[in-house]
Amino acid sequence: MERFEQHRTIYITSQDMIRLENLIEAGREGNLKDREHLEELEKELLRASIVDSKGIPPDVITMNSQVLLKDMDNHEEMTYTLVFPVDADIKQNKISVLAPIGTAMLGYRVGDVIEWPVPSGLRRLKVIAIVYQPEASGDYHL
Repeated sequence: MERFEQHRTIYITSQDMIRLENLIEAGREGNLKDREHLEELEKELLRASIVDSKGIPPDVITMNSQVLLKDMDNHEEMTYTLVFPVDADIKQNKISVLAPIGTAMLGYRVGDVIEWPVPSGLRRLKVIAIVYQPEASGDYHL
């Protein structure tokens, strides 16, 4: 599942980068069903600009950020928290970074439009607001 806008730079904290690289490495040894998702995440990380946790702008989606998104086609708004797979829970709107939308969200900023293909066509979500970003709140351990 290839994303559009591959030329865009995304921003990832150095701490998130380490944890995501560890996730990818552990995944290589484990579950085959996640292999495609791990490969997509790895592609995203290759184009990332690494930023110190204390220097990341508050309008960037980092791990454990809660984000308000707007579907550009049906204008529905939704709030998701981007989490590691172990914390994912769709009932609580906690989306895994390995889910296509999770991988797509990582590193984007308020105002950006995230686009990626889905079986029914192209999904486009606009980042409306960062409701909570750990780094902006001083929660560097998350």
